[in-house]
Amino acid sequence: MSVFLHEEDLPDGVLEGTSALAVDTETMGLNTLRDRLCLLQISDGGGDEHLIRFGPGSNYAAPNLRRILGDPNRLKLFHFARFDLAAIEHYLKVTAAPLFCTKIASRLTRTFTDRHGLKELVKELLGTDISKQQQSSDWGGPVLSEAQKDYAASDVRFLHRLHAEFVIRLEREGRSEIAQACFDFLPHRARLDLMGWPEDDIFAHS
Repeated sequence: MSVFLHEEDLPDGVLEGTSALAVDTETMGLNTLRDRLCLLQISDGGGDEHLIRFGPGSNYAAPNLRRILGDPNRLKLFHFARFDLAAIEHYLKVTAAPLFCTKIASRLTRTFTDRHGLKELVKELLGTDISKQQQSSDWGGPVLSEAQKDYAASDVRFLHRLHAEFVIRLEREGRSEIAQACFDFLPHRARLDLMGWPEDDIFAHS
């Protein structure tokens, strides 16, 4: 298992194929319109993780990355897809679908708890501890530390296994269909965030 760091795009020929892709992003903050996309992590579940770093002033052209993210025949796996989809849409100008979100799957199946973070899911479902120490570090710096790279890689390292577990749980609880409807709507939910409706429930009566 190796972690590879690339600048501005994936190299030619990397992650080609049809397998599902685990995807995550790191930004300068939580305001997508203000806080630039610094890093995108991606893995096909084969044991390696690829980190693509974008520098200040990047044009986010990334043709290889954009092509595989936008491939309609490849499933993209996220944890809290709503945020990552907005960042990818805004900066890379691509809709990363079809998709599966482990956080939504957790909320639909683990109704006995309010703990749906990636760390909790990996611990409970896979029996592995992951560190979140670098979560709020400076992702826009000129050099990424080994701790930052390992943290970033861990955010996609377990998504294929979580996906497999949640497919079983959603089917067991009879919620596969509603989960799929949620996943299909997520790109639109991300666009609403970008358009200025991050908190308002536009379906509410008042």
